Amino acid sequence: MKKPAKATKGAVSGAERHFDTLISPVITEKSTIASENSQVVFRVPLEATKPEIAAAVEALFKVKVKAVNTLRTKGKNKYFQGRPYTRSTVKKAVVTLEPGHTIDVTGRI
Repeated sequence: MKKPAKATKGAVSGAERHFDTLISPVITEKSTIASENSQVVFRVPLEATKPEIAAAVEALFKVKVKAVNTLRTKGKNKYFQGRPYTRSTVKKAVVTLEPGHTIDVTGRI
């Protein structure tokens, strides 16, 4: 007989995990055009998976997700006042919603 798993001190609840999965919405001209096709763009952690992203969007916004596409933008080498630095690598998720569902990313959750 197996022992039940112990709750660890660093364990987070389901709702907290959903909030950690979606960092912020991406509000650009391109994402605004995508919103006309029932698509919403979010910044997500680099280790987030498509099923985790879909579950977070469905739980937080009470909508039905049709598909999730992800992309990683590698950090570029830049210069600021003559000093080199590297921008952070970013992962974005383009979430396509089922017809009839919408998300207002400018409002609060």
